[in-house]
Amino acid sequence: MFTSLRFGVVFLALIYMAVGSICKPAAAVTVEVARKCKALTDTAFPPREPGNPAAGSAKGSGRAAQDYFEKCVTNSGKTDDNAAKPSK
Repeated sequence: MFTSLRFGVVFLALIYMAVGSICKPAAAVTVEVARKCKALTDTAFPPREPGNPAAGSAKGSGRAAQDYFEKCVTNSGKTDDNAAKPSK
């Protein structure tokens, strides 16, 4: 009985260590960086109709705006203006 219990505990400990070494904690985005990137994204991709977010963007697609925001966040609020140009 103790042998199977010991085997189970060792097995769970090995699984816990293996999973713990694989998973990395996600870095949190600060509020300042998120606000700055949101403002930069809004200026780079203005709405087609002001006040109506469902109308879409006048420049680029929704995916392009998401990519622009993600790039801004990964660069800590710094972007280059070339990324705002929509691809055709």
